[in-house]
Amino acid sequence: MSDKNQILEIFFKEYDKLKSEQAQRIGFRDNLLYVTLGLFATIISFAVSNASNYYALLVVPWVCLILGWTYVVNDEKISAIGKYIRFKLVDRVKQHTGYDDLETLFGWEIAHRDDKHRKRRKIQQLLVDEITFVVSGLIALGAFWFLVPKPPIGVTILS
Repeated sequence: MSDKNQILEIFFKEYDKLKSEQAQRIGFRDNLLYVTLGLFATIISFAVSNASNYYALLVVPWVCLILGWTYVVNDEKISAIGKYIRFKLVDRVKQHTGYDDLETLFGWEIAHRDDKHRKRRKIQQLLVDEITFVVSGLIALGAFWFLVPKPPIGVTILS
């Protein structure tokens, strides 16, 4: 096997590993929404089961912060992998092969970004993410302030 073929094989193994990591991160990121909703349901169910449990609502913003941050970090890594493949790996393969039409090899990496509805879907996803990880925490805080008329000063400051 020539050096050129060995290098190409390394590039394609790298591509395979990157796509595998990207797929795992996508699955993990998407499951964070279900975990978040499940935790919300559990916390809210506990909080409304007894008036003395209203303080549990103060956990919701922390859940939103931690899981939302994890979601954002994974989403950034997913995008970074795609960007690396499109701008670095594709160029390296072009450089070693002299073949310019890499859409036949890396077509999906390029084609799915040209979808005419992509921008609308990204905006919709942003709205869902904001509702899940920001608005729900604010609603929980508002509910706490409404349900607990005079919490201790420390809790008021903290919340």
